[in-house]
Amino acid sequence: MFPIPCIIFAGGKSSRMGEDKSLLPFGGFSSLSEFQYRRLSELFSHVAISTKSADKFSFDAPFILDPSEVDYAPTAGFVSAFNTLKVERMMVLSVDTPFVDEDVFKALLDADTPDVDAIIAKTASGTHPMCGIYHRSLLGEFERMLHEKDHRLGKLLSTSNTRFVEFNDESLFMNLNHQHEYQAALARFQTDNN
Repeated sequence: MFPIPCIIFAGGKSSRMGEDKSLLPFGGFSSLSEFQYRRLSELFSHVAISTKSADKFSFDAPFILDPSEVDYAPTAGFVSAFNTLKVERMMVLSVDTPFVDEDVFKALLDADTPDVDAIIAKTASGTHPMCGIYHRSLLGEFERMLHEKDHRLGKLLSTSNTRFVEFNDESLFMNLNHQHEYQAALARFQTDNN
């Protein structure tokens, strides 16, 4: 088991999907959120879900709630998670990336050192800010960004001591923003598990 907490970010607006993607059925579970929580709980010593409201979920898990006055923004989740967990670092993963696997997490952890602010996955298509390790050293910046309503993680990472870990398999980082991507992910999961 990886000795680092993993935070599943499930508080987004899902505007492109047209419905809350964190609640879409997936992998034999009632929701993508529960699928992610169950599988990641087998890999990490502690898993929690960052969200605006825990009421929408039909399963029990540790939930970390965004400040109520904040609109949908990952920066709010980072601030709440660091303030709740009191840890020096945490793995983060967006709820809508169900194929990021144990090998990816291991590579990110192997690349992590105390002197960096973040370790982030990268593929030919670009960086994946919602798949990586963030250090407490960024908390002050997250608080400033939240206060200024600046939620650009890419900008934060470009001005911080960030190490990028390159991966060749783009399909591991497939995320589900639209209905056709969700349908493709369901089909892929069926194929992979038959």
